[in-house]
Order: sequence, then C-alpha cells, then structure tokens
Amino acid sequence: MKILLISANKERFIEVTLPLGLALVAEAARKAGHEVAFLDLMTCPDPGQAARAHLETFRPDLVGISVRNIDDQKMRSTQFLLEPIRKLVREMRQLSEAPIVLGGAGYSIYPEALLAYLGADMGIQGEGEVAFPLLLDRLEKGLSLSGTPGLFLAGKGSQGDRVLAKSLDGFTLGEDLAGLASAMRNEEIWFPYQTRRGCPMDCSYCSTAGVEGRPLRKRSPAIVAREIERLADRGIRRIHFVDNTFNVPDTYAREICAGLAALGTDLSWRCILYPRRMREDLARAMAASGCVEVTLGFESGCEPILKGMNKRYRLDEVRETSRLLRECGVRRLGMLMLGAPGETLDTVKETLAFADSLDCELIAVTTGIRIYPNTKLAEIARREGVIGPDDDLLLPRFYLARGLEQGLDELLQAWASTRPNWVV
Repeated sequence: MKILLISANKERFIEVTLPLGLALVAEAARKAGHEVAFLDLMTCPDPGQAARAHLETFRPDLVGISVRNIDDQKMRSTQFLLEPIRKLVREMRQLSEAPIVLGGAGYSIYPEALLAYLGADMGIQGEGEVAFPLLLDRLEKGLSLSGTPGLFLAGKGSQGDRVLAKSLDGFTLGEDLAGLASAMRNEEIWFPYQTRRGCPMDCSYCSTAGVEGRPLRKRSPAIVAREIERLADRGIRRIHFVDNTFNVPDTYAREICAGLAALGTDLSWRCILYPRRMREDLARAMAASGCVEVTLGFESGCEPILKGMNKRYRLDEVRETSRLLRECGVRRLGMLMLGAPGETLDTVKETLAFADSLDCELIAVTTGIRIYPNTKLAEIARREGVIGPDDDLLLPRFYLARGLEQGLDELLQAWASTRPNWVV
C-alpha cells in the first residue's frame, strides 16, 4: 500500500520539535513492505498546500495523521490547537477517498473524543510500530479489523485492547528524522531520542501512563550507542533524551552514559531527571558523556503538596540532585507546578523560597494544572465540582486550588521581577 504519514504539529512553544514517534511508525510500515511518504507540517509555510501536493502526486491508499498537542497547557489565555488539524482532515476528504487514521501522543489520551472531533475514520491508541503495520495488512487483504491492538473506529469504539511492545530494540528510526534535522540547519535542533517507555510513578496529574503505559521497557544500551553514533556520523551533535525519567533505573542510566562516553564524539545531550536517590557517580558519568542540561521537574517545595501529587521524593533529595548537577557543571532547568489540591498562598511562598535556594540556571513556573482523563487529579476535580461527570476533557480544563484566584499572579510577578532567570 501507499501510505502518506503527516506530522500535524506546528507549535514551537520553546523550540522546534521533531516527530520522533511518527518516524518510528514510518520505518515500521516500510519494513512491512509498504511505500511511505513522510510530511512534517512544521517545515511547511502552507500546510494545506503541502498536503494537497502530496495527495495529488503520491496518491496514497491511506493517510495517517499524528496528533501531538491538544493545547498549550497554559491556564491563562489557553491556545486550543486542534482546529487546523480539523480543517486539514476536511480538505483531505474533498481531495481523496483514502481512509484517515489518527495516532500520536495527543490522540492516545483521547482516542474516542478526538476521533469524533476531527472527523477521521480510525485511530491507533498507544504504540503504532506494531499495530499500524498489522492494520495495513488487514486492510490490504480485506480482513476484519476486530482485534487490532489499540484500534478505534469512528462510531464503533475500540476494536482491540492496546498491546505494549515488550522490547523496543526492533524499532528503528530510518532516515526521515535525520533528513528533517539536516534540512533545518538554521534551527538549533535538539534531536529527540527515547531509550525507554512507560512510567510507573503514577503522579496524580500525569498523562504519560495513558500514552506509554506503566510498565518500563528499555532499549538495549548497545543499540542506543550504535544509533546515536550513526546520528553523529550524519553531523547531529545535540541529543534530547525524551524519556520521562532518564535516571530510573540508575543502573541502566549509567550503562547509557558509558556507551555514549565510548563513542568519543563531541556530543552534547540533555534529559529529564526524577530527583530521587540521585548518586554522585551517575551525575559524574552524565557530565563525562556529554550531558549539558537537565530538566528537574520537582514541581513544589512543600512536602504535603508533593505527597498529594504522589511524588516519591523528598525535598532533601531534590536539593542533593541539584547540588550534584551543579558541581558537575550541568545546567539545571527547574520546573514548578502551582495550584495543586491543598495549595495556598503560604505553600506557594514556601515553594518559591525553596526553588530560589537551589540557584538553578532557569526556573519555569506553571500556574494551574491541566486536567487529563483517567488521573487522580481528574477524580478530585469531579469530586469538587471543578469538572462535570461527563466532561471528556478534550477541551482544556484546569485545576487551581480554591483561594488562589486572587493574589497568586501578583505574587509571582513581584517575585520574578527581581529574578531574571525565572519565567512565570
């Protein structure tokens, strides 16, 4: 079959984001014997024209659209990002009879609601590297789609439970993403790479388990080193490990660092750390293998608030993690999330003072927490009447603890006015 895969994301909240997930699915479809055209709308001044040109020249049998972002997750002046994709689906309907299949992280959180809202034919929730080639095979042979893992059909619901791949080693990038990075030399591209999927942490507000599942699955360190060496040979020297918790487990993280260090390249990389039980040998191994920046999403400087978020670290562990990174010369981006259940102006002040004491190179503050389905925060929000019992949460809804409506913004603006490294 001829397959057109489109990354619909055009948002540059901080920087350009390359479509890692779609590139992996594209290569899986090629390995299954299909002809694939790959279109990243991020690089297109006129997305509609680019999509039309591909439909006319490539004439696909099926179109896949990856949906990454639903909104910008900002409570103040929220940007809802689905209307351009909805328009794209309508235009493609007019030009082609090819069925339209949705996928991507954003779709996986809202499989039925998003399918109905965008007007596509079907969608795959979760990992597409296995499910998408299976779907293509069944469509090509005219077989029943019942039982296809993670598949939803418009108006008919789920056709099969999602299945998580036990190993990630068979998923390869191909050339799509490296080609995009090479074509965008004028951008400061951090090439995305994922060494593991899944997160068992169960943070009260987080949607990761809905996208990747809870079981932690890892790519072999030798394969990670080999693939990154190939990227380095293509001139790619900045890697962004998009794993939610790079240091969990820390033994695996040290193996990854050893493999990177052995490459002997001038590699720079960054990652997200879970600030729990950080060890000095890991911090040193990270720095020695090229780590230059770490995101520390410690969210709060108040122990009861952290407990309510189901965080599994203490403030002294956050402080120790920050100290080790600083001493190893690794930049720290601290992330705060204000407004969780139980939050007051006093706990906010406690958090600000704690974050200030870490002396991070940058502190980014989020006010209000995006409510995602199937999370503890959604349960709390329903119980408190913040959202209704039937709200599917596709349209952005936020949680802000009562009593913070007045005074919080003024407090943050005053605080940041004397701290140029704070973004509020």
